[in-house]
Amino acid sequence: MVEVIERIFSFEKKVFLSNLELYGRLARHGQSPQALIIACADSRIAPEHIMQAEPGDLFVTRNVGNIVPPFSQANGGVTSVVEYAVTALGVRDIVVCGHSDCGAMKALARPEALAQMPNVSAWLRHAEAARKVVDELDPGLDDKARLHAVALENINVQLTQLKTHPSVAAAIAQGRLALHGWFVDIHAGEILALNAENGAFVAVREGNTLPVAMPRRSPRALSSGRQAAGAELRA
Repeated sequence: MVEVIERIFSFEKKVFLSNLELYGRLARHGQSPQALIIACADSRIAPEHIMQAEPGDLFVTRNVGNIVPPFSQANGGVTSVVEYAVTALGVRDIVVCGHSDCGAMKALARPEALAQMPNVSAWLRHAEAARKVVDELDPGLDDKARLHAVALENINVQLTQLKTHPSVAAAIAQGRLALHGWFVDIHAGEILALNAENGAFVAVREGNTLPVAMPRRSPRALSSGRQAAGAELRA
């Protein structure tokens, strides 16, 4: 902890003073982040560091397993972050970011390891579909391959649950929000991104188009039923 405290002094004396204009602008005008990042709480995965972001660039929330519970009327931290980011801040991109060697995914793959952690066990039920999908599609995977597959599938599951949130559903329908699924490979130092065209995770490479899980689309038209009703009223 002493080392961390010493870095605070370094921030005050060096980082802050060398970025006075940036911090002053943020203090005067508030934040306008480009994206919401929903990442794992793992200490090795720092979204701002990975994306080389400056203060004000990203709106970040982190939890065990980079999970987005399905929307419900019960208050929740992730739900509140999503709603605020989309409605108040108007972010145009949301990234669900998983990673290799994830302790949460190891626990999901081996539930007996959570005997002494009932709250974590209950939380990971929001990711149970990932384990089920992997075990049903390819039951012959060895432990390493199974863990990798579960971690990737969990990103798919969380993106699906993210779309149940009213603020997200409305923004998608209005054509103002794109969704991304990323996987950080700690061992290789690379990011894989979910490609909507084929459902595969593709390595992000400089000069190549960034794969997107759900691109922004044109605003969705009114349903035919409402259009027909409107036509009858005008007749």
